[in-house]
Amino acid sequence: MPRGAVSIPQENEPSSECSTGAARRRVLVCAYACNPFQGSEEAVGWGWVKAIADRCDVTVITADFHRQDIEQACAGSDPWAKSVRFVYCRQRPWHYRPTPLWVRIENSLLKPVMNWAYRLWLRDASCIARSLAAETRYDLAHQLTYVGFRFPGHLWKLDLPFVWGPLGGIETTPWRLIPAMDFQGMIYHSAHNFVNAAHRRFLTTPRRAVRAAGPGVIAATSGVRHELKRWLGAESRVICEVTAPDLVPGEPAARSDEPLSLVWAGQHFARKALPLLLRALAALPKEIQWRLTIYGSGPKTELWKRMARRLGVDGGCVWKGRVSREEVIAGMGRGHLFVITSLKDLTSTVLLEAMSQGVPVLCPDHCGFSDVITPSSGIKLPINTPEGFVAGLREAITEIFHDEAQRRRLALGARERARAYGLEAKAAEIRAVYDRVLAYRRGGRRMTDQVLAKSSSTVLSEARQTWFEKSPWR
Repeated sequence: MPRGAVSIPQENEPSSECSTGAARRRVLVCAYACNPFQGSEEAVGWGWVKAIADRCDVTVITADFHRQDIEQACAGSDPWAKSVRFVYCRQRPWHYRPTPLWVRIENSLLKPVMNWAYRLWLRDASCIARSLAAETRYDLAHQLTYVGFRFPGHLWKLDLPFVWGPLGGIETTPWRLIPAMDFQGMIYHSAHNFVNAAHRRFLTTPRRAVRAAGPGVIAATSGVRHELKRWLGAESRVICEVTAPDLVPGEPAARSDEPLSLVWAGQHFARKALPLLLRALAALPKEIQWRLTIYGSGPKTELWKRMARRLGVDGGCVWKGRVSREEVIAGMGRGHLFVITSLKDLTSTVLLEAMSQGVPVLCPDHCGFSDVITPSSGIKLPINTPEGFVAGLREAITEIFHDEAQRRRLALGARERARAYGLEAKAAEIRAVYDRVLAYRRGGRRMTDQVLAKSSSTVLSEARQTWFEKSPWR
C-alpha cells in the first residue's frame, strides 16, 4: 500500500479490456473533491470520474473523508464502478477539509492559510501517485479537482502524458460589480482581485504544468480559455466542469393560478449575491404573486434574512437551509423558474441540475452561464451594473409571470439543452482530449514544447512590461 494511502478496494481492480475486447486506457486521477452526494466541486469530481470511467480503467486519489459516501455509491450494480479504484489519502490535522470553520477561512482574508493546507494535501497525494505509478503502467495522468489554476498538483511531474482541468479561478471579479456586495465582501473580493492579478502574471508552477500538458489543458468556460491564453500562453479546450444529472421524463411543472415559484440555490457567500434578487422582488408590481425557495447556508444567511425583512419580502421567502443534493434537485423540479445571481462563478452545478428537471433559468450573461444558456432554454441578462441587473430581474420575472406559454417553451428547451451536458456527451469530449494528448506524446512533442515555451515566456515578458499600465488598481 502506498505511503499515506488507506482503503484500496480490491474488488474494483481495473480491467484490461472493455466489453468489445478493445484495450482500455489506464488513467491515474487526482481529485481531492469527489463525492456522489454533494454539490459544487465534489459533484464536479464525481461527474468527471464517471465520465472518464466510460472507456478507461481509472485509479482515483481522493480525500479520505469521502470514503463512506463513495463506497455506498459503488456498492450497487453500476458497471462503471467496476472500472474505478479509489485510493484515499489519509486526512492529516493540517490538511484542508471543507468544515464550517475552514469554509469561513476560505472566504475571508485568511484564505492563504486554506491554500497552504490544501497544498499540503496535494503533497501527500503526490507521494501516493508516485508509488502507484511505480506499481502500475498508466497511459496518462489527469489532475482534476480542485479546479483552481494555481493548484496544478504534482502529477505533471510524472513521466506520463498529462491532462489538467477543467480549470477555473483565473478570472477576476469585475470591479464594476464589487459595489453590489456588503462591506466585507467588497474587501475580500477586492483583495482577491489584487492577488489573482499577481498570481496569473508571476506564478511559475502553473506555467510549467501547462507546458507538461500541451494540448491537455481543459478550460471550464470560454472566458477561462481566453484568460489562459492571455496570461499563460495556453491553448485549451472548453469542457463544462458540471455534468448534468439524468433528465426527468414527462412534462415540466405546470402553473395555473398559483404564485410563480422561484428557486435560488447556493452557498451564502457575498459573490452569490442573493440580495440582488431580493431587491428585484421588492420592486415587483403588487399584482405579481410569487414564492421564493432558498437552498443553502453560509456566513451571509442571517444578514440576508434581515435584508429580506427590511425590504418587506420575507413573507414570500422559504429558507430551506443546507439539505441533501437529492432534496435540492427535487425542490427545483417543483419550481417554475430558477434564478442565479452570482457575480463570480464558473458554471455552477445548480444550473444544470435545474435544467435537467425542466426548469428554465434566469441568470446574468457572464461566467459559464453565457456558454450554457440559449434563448430557447432561459433568459440571460446583461450585468453591466448592479442596478441594471436588478431592473432586468424585475422585468424578466414580470414577463414570465404573465406569459405561461413562454415559460413552458423555455422549460422544455432547458431540459433539451441539459442533454448536451450529460454523462455520455462529457465522456466523448474527454476521450477526444485524451486522444490528442497521447498523439502529442507519441510525436511532435519536442516542436510543440518549443512553441509553448516561447509563447509562455513572451506572455510573461509582456505582462511584466505593462504591469503598471494595465493593473486595475493603477
